Amino acid sequence: MAKAVAGILPPMTREESAVTSKIWSVAGKTTGQLGLMRRRPFRAPHISASKAAILGGGSGENILPGEVSLASGGVLFADEFCEAPKSTLEALRGPLEDRKVTISRLKAKIVYPASFMLIAASNPCPCGYYGEGDRCTCSVGQRAAYLSKLSGPIMDRIDIQLWIHPVETSALIQNRKGEPSAAIAERVRKARDLQLERFRGTGIFTNAEMSSKMLERFCPLSDDCKATLERIIDRLGLSARAYTRIIKIARTIADLAGQPDILPAHLAEAAGYRFLDRRNILDL
Repeated sequence: MAKAVAGILPPMTREESAVTSKIWSVAGKTTGQLGLMRRRPFRAPHISASKAAILGGGSGENILPGEVSLASGGVLFADEFCEAPKSTLEALRGPLEDRKVTISRLKAKIVYPASFMLIAASNPCPCGYYGEGDRCTCSVGQRAAYLSKLSGPIMDRIDIQLWIHPVETSALIQNRKGEPSAAIAERVRKARDLQLERFRGTGIFTNAEMSSKMLERFCPLSDDCKATLERIIDRLGLSARAYTRIIKIARTIADLAGQPDILPAHLAEAAGYRFLDRRNILDL
């Protein structure tokens, strides 16, 4: 599924391609194609990768970009997210928030772009069966300890949080298929075209890259939307950062639906995708 996301994203614009191609060139990596990169990168580092490998590093003036920069313009897939060292998980805070990473050494300091889409996957507990009937053998304490690696600041920065259940056996055997990837890709392309036009001349390309000031300009909310959002935040106990993330996701939902304005239904759907940072997660 994570690889499929990279496939349904539209080709990179010339500006995005130039940025990503420069990063790969600095890292000494080749794409197997002449000229600028056109296909969005998909990076899937192992959970044991060091913090330097994820963020970038080196010695002296030879500071190379890490996985967060190599994935710029594309997808960074982190499997078994809760199994990764907590220091590595926490190191993702800055790039997810600022869309860049600053690497400082004694004789040099360099800033690399890091505007990527993070897709993280993890089991809900050590045995992997929590939420699937009575198959889970973990105690509440074990589940809490397992999920405790996902700190509040990290969960705040993950826009969409979903609980995925195993595929039914009948669906596997009968090979049931949903909406074809081509149809999804076309809908995504139209939404991205809207965003490119919306942010023309601002230096950003997608809704996820908007700053707080840009939210006021590009995501005005009606009185009904403000009332809906206030009820959502109070009921779910979400943070101020989650508030801005919900608006960005709602703007994207509206783009996918071809709606010029954000509606209360878009905000409600966006809030429904925030699962891990609600109150009493283990009681759900």
